[in-house]
Amino acid sequence: MGKRLKTRRELRGVIFDLDGVLVTTDAFHFRAWKELADELGLEFDEEVNHRLRGVSRQQSLRNIYDHNRRPLPDGEAFAEQCARKNARYVELVRTMTPADLLPGSLGLLDALRAEGVRCAVASASRNTPLVLALTGLGRYFDAVADGNDVSKSKPDPEGFLLAAERLGLAPGDCLGVEDAASGVEAIHSAGMAAVGVGPQAVGADATFASVADLTVGVLRDVFGRKEERG
Repeated sequence: MGKRLKTRRELRGVIFDLDGVLVTTDAFHFRAWKELADELGLEFDEEVNHRLRGVSRQQSLRNIYDHNRRPLPDGEAFAEQCARKNARYVELVRTMTPADLLPGSLGLLDALRAEGVRCAVASASRNTPLVLALTGLGRYFDAVADGNDVSKSKPDPEGFLLAAERLGLAPGDCLGVEDAASGVEAIHSAGMAAVGVGPQAVGADATFASVADLTVGVLRDVFGRKEERG
């Protein structure tokens, strides 16, 4: 008997990070963290902000204290500072409209839907439902896994695995799109191909300047090359 040929997987699902990939919320996060840091006498700049991409609010605050070589406050004070940052961020987010979508976002989502590829969001943010509602993005997704659903921050793969499960797909049938190295690591740990958007997406199988550079064909090509490498 001849050798059985390996069945080639097809791209069936694409799982997107939200902030920095489909919408422009980075400026809101930076402003809210900067205001809190200034109040607490902590150094915070764009370089530190880049390290917070894709991680939870609690881990972000830990990273800021670590950068300043300052001990963390006690549990109650720590929780209050996280809540204060989030309250300010939500104030800013509530000003969002569909105009805050990054160029190319809707075109890619429309094309994926037309090709029968299911789409999901995997985000560490608990404000994901609000962002999806204000920008009109919610109707484009078959599943969402956000900070309200998961307990482990990227680079842990929990969010991407849950998103794939909610899509009803095996992780190996999905591709993830991220703008942060921690997110790329999470995608790979979930057993998925990873497409990076922007210079911070270190380690992706392929990296592009923005979501506007992505097409269904490009995503299928990256997925196929990853599948061939095993």
